[in-house]
Amino acid sequence: MSETVMGQEVVQGLYEAAPDLPAESSPRGASHIAARDDIEAVALWLAEYRASPNTRRAYRREAERLLLWLATRELGLAEVRRDHLDAFEAFLGDPRPRERWVGATRPRRDPRWRPFRGPLSPASRRQSLVILQGLFAWLAEAGWIAHNPFRLMRDKRRRLDNRQSRIERYLERPLWDWLWQWLAREPPEGASPRTRFEIARRRLVFGFAYLLAPRISEMAAARMSDFQRREGRWWWDVVGKGGKAARIPVPPDMMRLLGDWRGHLGLAPEPGPDEAAPLLRGLDGRRGLGENRLYRLMRGVFDEAAVALAVELGDAAGREVAQLRRATPHWLRHTALTHQAQAGIELRYLAETARHSRLDTTARYLHAEDAEWHRQQARHGLSGGGSVEQAGKGADEGGSRTL
Repeated sequence: MSETVMGQEVVQGLYEAAPDLPAESSPRGASHIAARDDIEAVALWLAEYRASPNTRRAYRREAERLLLWLATRELGLAEVRRDHLDAFEAFLGDPRPRERWVGATRPRRDPRWRPFRGPLSPASRRQSLVILQGLFAWLAEAGWIAHNPFRLMRDKRRRLDNRQSRIERYLERPLWDWLWQWLAREPPEGASPRTRFEIARRRLVFGFAYLLAPRISEMAAARMSDFQRREGRWWWDVVGKGGKAARIPVPPDMMRLLGDWRGHLGLAPEPGPDEAAPLLRGLDGRRGLGENRLYRLMRGVFDEAAVALAVELGDAAGREVAQLRRATPHWLRHTALTHQAQAGIELRYLAETARHSRLDTTARYLHAEDAEWHRQQARHGLSGGGSVEQAGKGADEGGSRTL
């Protein structure tokens, strides 16, 4: 594969505004979109998600990977067959040759940029196919391609169902408690002003993520004035996914964190209604943190915490250390919502905090039934009397007597 394939030239159009062409410029008579090639057709599809920048970015990544892979096979979108989908799915799980496809995170225009950080997990591969199924359905409806090869998948429902019955990517309570205690430690004696600033900032970042369950884009966009007092109560005003506005109750711990952070910035403990300055700041204390910078900062903290936990507890904490190394900022949103559910917050309020449009989405955070199911299942054991712990208990306690 040449640098041209890996470089900007092949898919440059995905990073530009959708083409504004007269309809008759389309080379395909039956097409209902004004595109001259596959890149422009995909760009028009991406333009449908202009109101959701994060969704658009994720969809562009998957479309880009497909287009680059097709370029190596000298195929266009209209030539994709059913067997190509299997080949592409296998490729996502093992992109080879690695030196051509896999690399560290770099700016898109850097010649060392690569489309993958590593092989995709089964869940990520399913998500990629779900996104591309939507792309092909749109292109078929637009008349750009004659058929949608995904419709030939006999086991499409099983393979493209990326829903989870339960949220799994979160920190269990003991691990979160350890992490927060580690974050809340006082700076070492003689720490520089910069070190003190960074410690205070990451404490606010992780506390904010845990207490209010924001998405990372919402954290980066947050302003001081988004925190408003109404009738003696503090609320966080946020515009989230799809431009949906919401108002979230702010718990006392968040206001304490906010007051501490503002103290580091030389500000009064409580924000005023006209303070439009960014909540999260760069080292100069004025500029806001961009989404990418915030993501790297949080991933760096997870990595640092993993090292600290490994040093503190050694092999006994191997599972937890691995979790911290895999964790991403979005895990904290899952952690926050899961722990709120475990604390007994009602589903309707949990859905408002999460800003989910469907209650069944929020219900994935409810693990209480799993715990009760597991407790009752423990009554079933090889001896007929449940687990070893149950042996010797009276029948009225769910155990059995020894004969």
